[in-house]
Amino acid sequence: MDWTKTLTDGFLSFLFALLGFILLFAGYRLFDALTPTDLGRDIFENGNVAAGIFAGAFVIALAIIISQAIA
Repeated sequence: MDWTKTLTDGFLSFLFALLGFILLFAGYRLFDALTPTDLGRDIFENGNVAAGIFAGAFVIALAIIISQAIA
């Protein structure tokens, strides 16, 4: 077993996972800034289920796009 290749692959997997998380967070923040209301406040303080479903669908779609771009 080649430990160097295993460690390199593990490090690259961690690096790409971190990159995906950063891109997902930045994309959600940009999406939140472009919407007319604060989604976090609408979802958690006002209990707006529709806003939660909308934000969740956006995050899932963005995650699929990012995963395909990284792969």
